[in-house]
Amino acid sequence: MKRTKVVDALKLTDFGSTVNVKGWVRTHRSSKAVDFIALNDGSTIKNIQVVVDPSKFDAEMLKQITTGSCISATGVLVESQGAGQTVEIQCESLEVYGLCGSDYPMQKKGQSFEYMRQYAHMRLRTNTFGAVMRIRHNMAMAIHTYFHEHGFFYFHSPIITASDCEGAGQMFQVTTKNLYDLKKDEDGKIKYDDDFFGKQTSLTVSGQLEGELGATALGAIYTFGPTFRAENSNTPRHLAEFWMVEPEVAFIDLTDLMDLEEDFIKYCIRWALEHCQDDLEFLNKMIDKGLIERLKGILESDFVRLPYTEGIKILQDAIAKGRKFEFPCEWGDDLASEHERYLVEEYFKKPVIMTNYPKAIKAFYMKIDDEESGFGGKSGQTVQGTDVLFPQIGEIIGGSVREESLEKLTAEINERHIPMKDMWWYLDTRKYGTCPHGGFGLGFERLILFVTGMQNIRDVIPFPRTPKTAEF
Repeated sequence: MKRTKVVDALKLTDFGSTVNVKGWVRTHRSSKAVDFIALNDGSTIKNIQVVVDPSKFDAEMLKQITTGSCISATGVLVESQGAGQTVEIQCESLEVYGLCGSDYPMQKKGQSFEYMRQYAHMRLRTNTFGAVMRIRHNMAMAIHTYFHEHGFFYFHSPIITASDCEGAGQMFQVTTKNLYDLKKDEDGKIKYDDDFFGKQTSLTVSGQLEGELGATALGAIYTFGPTFRAENSNTPRHLAEFWMVEPEVAFIDLTDLMDLEEDFIKYCIRWALEHCQDDLEFLNKMIDKGLIERLKGILESDFVRLPYTEGIKILQDAIAKGRKFEFPCEWGDDLASEHERYLVEEYFKKPVIMTNYPKAIKAFYMKIDDEESGFGGKSGQTVQGTDVLFPQIGEIIGGSVREESLEKLTAEINERHIPMKDMWWYLDTRKYGTCPHGGFGLGFERLILFVTGMQNIRDVIPFPRTPKTAEF
């Protein structure tokens, strides 16, 4: 008999018909008169109840069907008499695909998320991680749909690169060289002429630079793929392998860029509220009781547009009135998460797009402001960068208008002593038919953190990659 997914079976109203469902047992309650098996196949957070008459089945087989077991159940669809469900199945036949012993690590009890990370291959079967992964899928669909509807082209930037977009110097190298017999030149530096690509290459930290090439040809593009950073960080906000969404647009200015950032992220949150209601209600109940209210609050808010200089003044006024921060807060400092969250959660109580940062703390490619920057600053001290700051998360989007002038970009590169010998192609975009353009990067996992209410970024990606962790 053809299988019916649980999500579809729960919507059926043709009572008396025979249906077949397959999935994994969430709970199995037994008595002499009747057994109740809660079955879930991952298609929905909700289980379907299979009602079993134990007198019609082998007692030993029923006893072995415990939490985590995989079964197929066929029976008659009936209206449910219990609360919280509309239908159930009066079981007529059972087939066992796989049993679970008492050592099954995802038993029905309160395990910590830290414990479950040890069993990343099994934790996906739990209610919480099922909900998170379905929301993750829906956010990916929302991203693709938004950009498609707004005339963007999906652009595939390379994962292997010879350039370092952000100058971080913390990249995973890609090589076919024999690491036990590395050839070196007379200065002791490794020679890469015999390597696969003939030069030193790494896994990318961003698709932005290639995305700029696409924008100057197609007008508006977005990249969406895995990126990598070899940063030895074990914070709840960092991964070594993560996904980035990076749109890049020709002929966009700072105001238009901020409008795009706000519209895009509101679209994603609206999509979650419309398409992930059951999963959000579960997470709102079990993980974060303010989750749905907070998501709706984003849609009802106009994001604050806040120049960095004004933000520093607000933070220093707070310090003068007794507010304590762990990290310093002077003009020219890169704001810490505690500063960003103060502005968002306590001062404005809504999302903030901070702009016009000091150029010294931002990337070389950001367009330098020509106007007076204020707060004792002079012309040319700030750049047209944007960070979208969210409650509980801090920075969720980072973007900028890019410097389109070859002369100014080259001067900035030279001032920062950035080696550009392998990036002549990037400078060609300013040399041949340059145009105003800009874009932003959204950390996909940070979006999932916000939408799900989860607290650790390791819990919103199926198999987290962090220092000393690449087990699964």
